[in-house]
Amino acid sequence: MPAKIRPMQADDKPLVMDILRHTPEFKRHEVAVAEEVIDAYLRDPKGSGYFVLVAGEGPAIDGFICYGPTPCTTGTWDIYWEAVSRQRRGRGIGAALTRAAEAAVRKGRGRLILIETSATPAYENTRLFYRGRGYEEIARIPDFYAPGDAKITVQKRLRENK
Repeated sequence: MPAKIRPMQADDKPLVMDILRHTPEFKRHEVAVAEEVIDAYLRDPKGSGYFVLVAGEGPAIDGFICYGPTPCTTGTWDIYWEAVSRQRRGRGIGAALTRAAEAAVRKGRGRLILIETSATPAYENTRLFYRGRGYEEIARIPDFYAPGDAKITVQKRLRENK
C-alpha cells in the first residue's frame, strides 16, 4: 500500500534532500537546482509557481514530486523533479506521486504535462517508468546536456474534465 501523499512542509526538507543526494542519476549541480526550487516553494507555496508533494507516513519521507504550470502557456504543466528513496522503489510510491500530480494538474485545468529527462542509460528506468504511465516521447535534442547526452521530452495529454 503506497504511503500517504501530502504537500511538502519545511520539516520534510532534510529527508527530501537526502533522497536527492542518494539518487545516483542526479549530479551534484542538479541537486543544488532542485534545492533552489524546493526553497522557492517553501518560502512561498502559493506564489512560487511550484507544487511539491511528498509520500510517507509519520516523519518518514519515501519520495517526492515537484511540478507546476509552464510559464506563458495555457494549460501546460511541467513535472520538474520526482524521486523515490532507493530502499522504497518498486512499491508504487512513484506511481502514486505521479497520479497525485496529474490529478492536481487536472484540477488546475491542465491539459498537457511535459517531462524532460536524459537519454543516457542511467535514465532508462526513468523513461520506462513514464512510458508505463502513458507518457510518450515527443522530442529529442542531441548533445543537449553534454556531448552524447540528449534531452528527451515526454508528454501526456490529459482528458478534459466533464
